[in-house]
This record gives sequence, C-alpha cells and structure tokens, in this order.
Amino acid sequence: MEKFTVLNGIVAPVDRANVDTDAIIPKQFLKSIKRSGFGPNLFDAWRYKDVGEPGMDNARRPLNPDFVLNQPRYKGASILLTRKNFGCGSSREHAPWALADYGFRALIAPSFADIFYNNCFKNGVLPIVLTELSVDHLFNQVNAFPGYKLTIDLERQIVITPDGATQSAFDVDAHRKYCLLNGFDDIGLSLRQADKIRAFEARRRIEQPWLFG
Repeated sequence: MEKFTVLNGIVAPVDRANVDTDAIIPKQFLKSIKRSGFGPNLFDAWRYKDVGEPGMDNARRPLNPDFVLNQPRYKGASILLTRKNFGCGSSREHAPWALADYGFRALIAPSFADIFYNNCFKNGVLPIVLTELSVDHLFNQVNAFPGYKLTIDLERQIVITPDGATQSAFDVDAHRKYCLLNGFDDIGLSLRQADKIRAFEARRRIEQPWLFG
C-alpha cells in the first residue's frame, strides 16, 4: 500500500449528503475482486448519460457535463470534498477501491458511514472528519477558486488552506495513522511477522505432526 504522509492536491466537491456505496460504484461492477480497474466507473450513474455495464468502452460513452468529475477544473483531483454520511449503504469494499483507483487519496466530510470509514484506511484512503462549518467554508472556497488545492499533513493531523492561514485539525486513530504513514495494509502488517510465523509453523510440525497428515 502506498504511504500517506503529506498530500497537496486539487479538491473536487460532491455537494450531496448520504451518498451510498451503490452511487460510488454501482452493483453491476462488483464482479471482480481485484482492487484495480474500478476508477473509470466511479460515480458511474452520475458521470455518464447511459447505463454502464462491465466491459463497455467508457471513452465512447456520453458524459454528463454537469457532474463535477467531468469538468476540466477538477481534472487530476486527489481530494474529495463531500457532505455528511458519505459511504452509507452496503459494506462493499469496492467503494474505496474505486475512489483510490480514480486517484483520490483523501476524503473530507462531516461524517462517514462506519464500515466505509474503516474500509478506507485498509485501502490507503484517508477519510477526514471536519465540522459542518469547516466543510461549508471549503465548499465556498472550492467553488470560488478554480484549481483550489489543500495540503493534508497526516503526521501533524492538519488540513491547510492554500494561503496557510487556516489549519483545521482532525482526529485519527494512532494505529491507523501508523499504518498509513508506513504503507501497511492488513497483509503488510502480517508479513512483518513472517519470521515468527515460519518459526511457529516449523515448531508445530514437530510438536503436532498429526495435523499435517
């Protein structure tokens, strides 16, 4: 998993509350268990004017010009700004996969659905909870200034505006912070103990040979 230390990126605003995981990545795209390839279908029903299906050539599909991700000013955005209860609905891990595959490394909202929030950390995406007042202010700034960027410093746990005048602190669990800073997902954490695991298995073969046929 890619390390997350300091991110300076363009902010894309999705000004909707209660965005569920079926809106983030519709159910018809859940046939693959690979973590990659979902980015082109992120917010599929909102980005395109037709109904998307797996295997379609997205380059030939009609775009919805009113949706933010189709607007040139948000090209290359790596920070998603949205409203409360983002990621509600089903617990599909494909939702953070799609966001990460598109290029989003951080999400900012007043609140997130619990399972989605947990899944983000496991897939290298940092979900940041700020007050509704702070989120309102950021929406105003993003809408007013094309190419608006924020800096997110995970070590210091702050979100910094372009002029450096506003620094919004956010909370993050110490273990999750450690994993993101070092690029460890659950598998990566386990592999750090590989020598101990191999030693245990070798010892168990001697002490309990009947378990191995």
